[in-house]
Amino acid sequence: MPLILVTNDDGITANGIRELVSIAREYGDVLVVAPDSPQSAQGHAITIERPVFVRESDVFGPKVESYECSGTPVDCVKIAKSVLLHGRKPDLCVSGINHGSNAAINILYSGTLSAAMEASLEGIPSIGFSFLDYRADADFTPCRPYVHQLIQHVLQNGMEAGSLFNVNIPKLEEGQIKGLKVCRQAEARWVEEYQRGEDPRGRPYYWLTGRFVNEDERLDTDALALQSGYVSLVPSHHDLTNYAALDRLKALEGALQPPQTPGQPRTGPVKNQQLEQF
Repeated sequence: MPLILVTNDDGITANGIRELVSIAREYGDVLVVAPDSPQSAQGHAITIERPVFVRESDVFGPKVESYECSGTPVDCVKIAKSVLLHGRKPDLCVSGINHGSNAAINILYSGTLSAAMEASLEGIPSIGFSFLDYRADADFTPCRPYVHQLIQHVLQNGMEAGSLFNVNIPKLEEGQIKGLKVCRQAEARWVEEYQRGEDPRGRPYYWLTGRFVNEDERLDTDALALQSGYVSLVPSHHDLTNYAALDRLKALEGALQPPQTPGQPRTGPVKNQQLEQF
């Protein structure tokens, strides 16, 4: 039986992870390691200045090995690998189902996708699932067919090393979703604002808010797929190199010289011989 690691960022009691565990159990043995409280927008944060506590949980019943962790979503994956798996390597890591979108730039902020990315760094095929419904009582029924199909696909076909799937599912009724689109990540961003207020003691505080702006007019983006009623699948990885800029910036290798140590002769091209004699 395949071994499937399940995690999330909304906390071990969230409805989304309950749905994901029920589906994953149909394909193999399941180990759940998830935060003991909501950890949304933690990105790839890890805990290094305080201890991490791990406790067994019975939230999924006696037949599912599960643990709640005091750390971040990435901590959950690290604890699973280093402590709980005892040398076993999962065949798949699934993270979610997240309450809300992780399309476009949200992948950088998302604890859901960072947990999946951490697993992929360890060579574990990984999928992050998100449903565009922020309600705590969201009905995840429309997600089930796509979660089933993608888990089956990865278990049967594997995944390139270091890769993960960022899967977002539109908030539509069952039967209204048009299908799945394999996409690129949209060039979109948050325009942020802070609302100022005062606590009961008169101390000022600031609450982050904002609006999502998508100015990407390409036809193959995750944002457009979701807007058009499709599930979006973006193949992602941790390599943030801007490959388009590599060749253009090669000229800097010859133009920039290392700093000179006092007393050592200058190296590199001499720009002005008259100035050099002084």
